[in-house]
Amino acid sequence: MERLTSRQRVKKYSVLICMVISVILIVIASLLYPGGSLLDKNSTGFGWSKNFLSNLFATKAINGSVNPGWIWALTGMAFHSVGYGIFFIHMAGKIQSRQWARILKVIGAVNILFIFLIATPLHDLGTISIVLTLFGLFAITVFILKTKLHFLKFCCIFCLLTFYIFFFLYGFGYLSLAFIMQKVYTISSMLLVLGLEYFTRVEDFIPNKSGAQKI
Repeated sequence: MERLTSRQRVKKYSVLICMVISVILIVIASLLYPGGSLLDKNSTGFGWSKNFLSNLFATKAINGSVNPGWIWALTGMAFHSVGYGIFFIHMAGKIQSRQWARILKVIGAVNILFIFLIATPLHDLGTISIVLTLFGLFAITVFILKTKLHFLKFCCIFCLLTFYIFFFLYGFGYLSLAFIMQKVYTISSMLLVLGLEYFTRVEDFIPNKSGAQKI
């Protein structure tokens, strides 16, 4: 078996590397967060079931204290955005449809910027990345449903549902549940991205004689 060079290994595992670094940096940021949440401005520290991740990106915490963890969160989001961007570009190389491959490449390139914007004062503009990510994952799900990757079919549907449930909870003001569901959809999305990145091949998406891979 031919050994991969260091550069080839980095390229192959770039999505995994970005995801791992992102998680580590976000956890560090959460440990440094002074306190305060939308439901309790005087709370201490970062509560995974009481704060939104966006609270970590502000230079000042909700309780008014300086937030020393914001730079860690910002850097973590940078790795997160690059990881997702690379993922969509890699998936574009596996999809046989040229039209959808181009769309996924555009989503990947645009998301590198827009996901990062979530951690900046341009947060509202950055939320466009959520729509693009959902659209990209939905398109990939359609292709996955036409393969024999049954476990990934379930994972795709579950991940999309967690996004929709979060929007429902947040939109109707169920913040205590929305805090938790945000973490659920974030984790499920990251795991799905890794699963699709490393457990799918070009061969899985080759159309059969009946044209099963056409949208």
